[in-house]
Amino acid sequence: MPAGVSWPRYLRMFGASVLSMFVGAEVVHQYYRPDLTIPEIPPKPGELRTELLGFKAREEAAAVAAPKTVTLSVD
Repeated sequence: MPAGVSWPRYLRMFGASVLSMFVGAEVVHQYYRPDLTIPEIPPKPGELRTELLGFKAREEAAAVAAPKTVTLSVD
């Protein structure tokens, strides 16, 4: 009996832990959406561009959906 619990309970807890770890990794992977393409020529130092593609897409969608505000100034 590991950790003072029965084997069936230990295996269920272990399985739940591994499953939640895999699900969490998949959620993070889908959120950040890494660019997994391999470029033909490696970039020179300082040219590597990294972006959060999932965040950028949501930000652009929010900018399109946001109503335009007009400010009037009285002189």
